[in-house]
Amino acid sequence: MTELRDHAEAIAEQFSDHLDPDVDEIEARLENLVTEYRVPVEEARRSITNDYLDEAGLERDELGRGGSERVEVNEINEDEQWVDLRVSVVDLWEPRSDAVAQVGLLGDESGTIKFTAFETSDLPLLEEEQAYELSNVVTDEYEGRYSVKLNRTTAITEIDEEIEVGDNAETVEGALVDVQSGSGLIKRCPEEDCTRVLQNGRCSEHGKVDGEFDLRIKGVLDDGREVHEVIFDREATEELTGMDLEEAKQLAMDALDTSVVADEMSEGILGRYYQVTGPTLGRYVLANETEEPGAVDVEGALINARSI
Repeated sequence: MTELRDHAEAIAEQFSDHLDPDVDEIEARLENLVTEYRVPVEEARRSITNDYLDEAGLERDELGRGGSERVEVNEINEDEQWVDLRVSVVDLWEPRSDAVAQVGLLGDESGTIKFTAFETSDLPLLEEEQAYELSNVVTDEYEGRYSVKLNRTTAITEIDEEIEVGDNAETVEGALVDVQSGSGLIKRCPEEDCTRVLQNGRCSEHGKVDGEFDLRIKGVLDDGREVHEVIFDREATEELTGMDLEEAKQLAMDALDTSVVADEMSEGILGRYYQVTGPTLGRYVLANETEEPGAVDVEGALINARSI
């Protein structure tokens, strides 16, 4: 299984400065988790990485980069990958936590991506409109939206160059024909810098935790020729459905069932025609802007489109 071997070699390289990991042993553990217990590959990799972190007495951001390569920001489509970037600082925002030193937006010719640097990393501060080479940053994922984290091993080099920043937004439209599983009232991991959705009360990285409620919709738009998968975050979901988080929690509490929230939301939005604009990450378009074109004959539009 070549893919598992590649993951095993990457894990071994990350810990080579701290332990003496055996690639064959790591591959066997991965294969056991994936084939015997049906654990997704990325979750299996995280589990083994966490075991080695404990054994080495390390924090995640103390790991070596394990063979990172320079990429453009729109090429980032995996979680927990070590990459190098050549970017300009597009915008800086006010951090919402004392643990965060900086948060903002980086960009290159391919588009933009959010970054976070934590106080514990003790890095020099980035400046708006300044270009940098950032070596050894780690990718993160939230609802299909990728970001990067600067860590204590990140090397920051100022460069005297103007980098043109591209726009990676896309506009799609169609009738909302499906609200996928994992929509409605969900729970996320409460651990700092982790926003993973819980499955049966468990986070894939932090195990069993008391989750924090959130809203989202994972929907499918169909214009008659092709389908587009779209994710609406809490703000976009509240705007789309007219139901806020407190109302959703009360509805679930009254019914003793969280699934009623997605059912209630679906009744009001399925079959309606929407135009959604946002970045495309993986197979999803992330809904930054949503419009409902007026006076659209959805059924007629779909029939006409399918006849082309």
